[in-house]
Amino acid sequence: MGAKQLIQDTFEQGRGIFRLAPVFVPRRFAQAGKRLRLHPDDYYALGTKRGSIKERWFSSVITAMNGPLAPEDEGLSYVAATEDAGIKFTLRDAVNELGSALIGTELKAKYGTWPMYSKFFDYETPLFHHLHLSDAAASLVGRMGKPEAYYFPPQLNNHPGLFPVTYFGYDPDITLEEVRERLLRFEAGDNRITELSRAYRIELGTGWYTPPGVVHAPGSYLTYEPQWNSDVNSVHENIVWGEVYPYEFLVENCPADRQRNIDYVLSLMDWDKNVDPHYRKTYFRPPLPCEDGDPEGGYSETWITYGNDYFGAKELTVHPGQTVVVKDPAAYGTILIQGHGSFGVHEAEAALMLRYGQMSGDEFFVSEAAAREGVQITNRSKWEPMVFLKHFGPNHPNMPRA
Repeated sequence: MGAKQLIQDTFEQGRGIFRLAPVFVPRRFAQAGKRLRLHPDDYYALGTKRGSIKERWFSSVITAMNGPLAPEDEGLSYVAATEDAGIKFTLRDAVNELGSALIGTELKAKYGTWPMYSKFFDYETPLFHHLHLSDAAASLVGRMGKPEAYYFPPQLNNHPGLFPVTYFGYDPDITLEEVRERLLRFEAGDNRITELSRAYRIELGTGWYTPPGVVHAPGSYLTYEPQWNSDVNSVHENIVWGEVYPYEFLVENCPADRQRNIDYVLSLMDWDKNVDPHYRKTYFRPPLPCEDGDPEGGYSETWITYGNDYFGAKELTVHPGQTVVVKDPAAYGTILIQGHGSFGVHEAEAALMLRYGQMSGDEFFVSEAAAREGVQITNRSKWEPMVFLKHFGPNHPNMPRA
């Protein structure tokens, strides 16, 4: 069977819903939080040179920026065409083949592809203070800008890690010259740059939005992160929890002739956003009940990512013993984090402990037509809810914009 026919047949057999294989991504820095429901023996499944596995990616049509040792397809989502996942193809190939039949005419016309992905970000220690580039800055190195958002699901946070506090931006009383002085110390000693920032204790069941150009140092809870199709940053903090980061982390996404130009490095910041005196009011995202909920009471939904021009996310809860039909006006990816039952024609169950490379029944991608028609979900438990996290592109008309 040819690749195109395989994609078409799988799409038809799933009635517009793909089941996706787990995508675990190692990182060469920091320590794993070990809350990804991966077997304890498998956090170094790719070897110590690659670092431990700290992320799981969802609905991804892009690869991870993970250095020369990474395989070419690292970070790409694969669609399972058989129960044992022995036959599979990338979601990117499916988007290219099916186009608007999968992602809808609006996203296809505007972006040519599925424009976002999400991940579980799972670190035992805090991450370095860093920013993601704007479109203009990223384009100079052949990449796209990266806004992102965070949500902290209670179901995946049985422990808080070592430092469940996130720094955002810089204190409004800090000057750009003070930041410059700390960055000039990047190779001289600990620049302790978070001394200039503001810290917020993480609240489970809530989230934040972080636009490009805003420096942030994520805390150590596992985080669900909807984000734009990019993996591009500039790191301001050189020593974190005793781990030293080289100068290349500061400038690896700068043009070669500007990597020693501190004024250019500083220009990657959106300074006004970094020193917003009402940062929490502007970017904190408590959950908001969806207006188009279930009048029969079989399920409930809340918006957990909203108030931006790029992506949105919902938390869907199907109550025990219920069969419901849930409709959305746009395509989406989803991960089941609690419970078991069925999702469309697929069996569905939250993962408890996966081996690296093992198939699961917890991740799906729903075409726009299937979403509009409605996905029938059955919760087969008498006691536990089924809880899904659902990530959308920028075209969901009901996402709160403020």
